Amino acid sequence: MFSSINSRAIVPVACAVTGFVIACCVLLYTFVKEDLVKGEIQHAADLADTVIKSTRYAMLKDDRETLSNIIISIGEQNQVEHVRIFNKKGLIMLSRDPREVDRFIDKSAAGCTECHAGPVPKRSLGTMDQARQFTNQKGRDVLAITAPIYNEPECSNAACHFHDAGQSLLGTLDIGVSQTPLKQTLGHLQNRMIMFSGMVLVLTVGAVCAVLYSQVFLPIKKLVDFTEASQGDILDDDFPEVSGEMARLADAFQKMNSRVRDLERRDKAKGSESTSPESLL
Repeated sequence: MFSSINSRAIVPVACAVTGFVIACCVLLYTFVKEDLVKGEIQHAADLADTVIKSTRYAMLKDDRETLSNIIISIGEQNQVEHVRIFNKKGLIMLSRDPREVDRFIDKSAAGCTECHAGPVPKRSLGTMDQARQFTNQKGRDVLAITAPIYNEPECSNAACHFHDAGQSLLGTLDIGVSQTPLKQTLGHLQNRMIMFSGMVLVLTVGAVCAVLYSQVFLPIKKLVDFTEASQGDILDDDFPEVSGEMARLADAFQKMNSRVRDLERRDKAKGSESTSPESLL
């Protein structure tokens, strides 16, 4: 397989180009996937912030019926898997699913350990730390955000509330959105990048092979044919149409061939002189 110079030159180049293209596409896919996931997390965080601001007035008025209607309406939106609000003790006060109300959140579950890992719960988290990814009981991939609901002056000063000003955290909003659209987008991206990689490989390897053939293999073939040809003492008519280093090599071979033929003629001339009748006398 590797007996010819063509295979010895093309196969390593093809392998190197293939490895380079695959590595670049894998890195590009990783970066794009990371950016898409970060964008999805930011979108979920913005949605959680919108929910908190939407329920703020009803919370100040302690209008639980309005709060419940808001939570249920948000939970019925497309791609929203769950939405719930629980107090600082982990008791679910409001939820899209009425069966969850008055139940305690498992603090060892995903999304809770980030704040409750130490003896003292954390007061705040960054946007990326608030997110968690898991598969729910329905077998769906979910991206969830846990957003804290902080105590504001309007909350502690409201007549219907009993929160004092020293209580910094009132509760937490937990909202989860389906990752199905993100998975579909990543799947389409992966398929397209595979097609793109294949096209790049075919075009790149084809272009490299064409350049090697025209600039290396064909001149070498002409030079080999030139050196193997036996056309007498004069080789100018058969000089190959090559340039660059190949032309220099062909010219050097021609000069060497001329010197060899001159030496052969001299040797023949000396041999004929030594064997002539006059020399024997």
